[in-house]
Amino acid sequence: MLRIETVQAHCDIPCKIYDPSLPQVAALSVARLLDLIQEIDLAGGSDVAQAAQLSRLVSQKEEQATIVKDEIRIIWGDYFKDPQIEAFPDIHSLVHSIMMTASKCKQNVDPANGVELVSMVNRFAEIFWETKGIKTKMVTAPYPPALPVAQPILEDA
Repeated sequence: MLRIETVQAHCDIPCKIYDPSLPQVAALSVARLLDLIQEIDLAGGSDVAQAAQLSRLVSQKEEQATIVKDEIRIIWGDYFKDPQIEAFPDIHSLVHSIMMTASKCKQNVDPANGVELVSMVNRFAEIFWETKGIKTKMVTAPYPPALPVAQPILEDA
């Protein structure tokens, strides 16, 4: 009979390889997709091309909101340990708010929810980088919806 005396677990991705840029891009995508959904004119009658475009935009919005939730959950669950949580005790409520706002983005098409999601994910990114002793700056994304994005200030190699 096989006996296992000690079991060890490993994180989802290689140790110390965490970066909030993926959920930031996904949040920006959600905001952009919500804008594009608002631009579709269904009042003039529904043609197949518009219906197909709306379906595609909604599907992508759902997928990108799920990416936000998954990536934030992984960083929060695998990276944030007692020292980071002690330094930022509000991280749990921030993560919960991100999850709830991403769900709002999936449930409806209010562009304000997308902007709020980007803002919250930016705050998460700022906290993440601060736990590593790296300062951030806000820059405007060079593509629609041209919202502010928190970026690390990295030193030259």
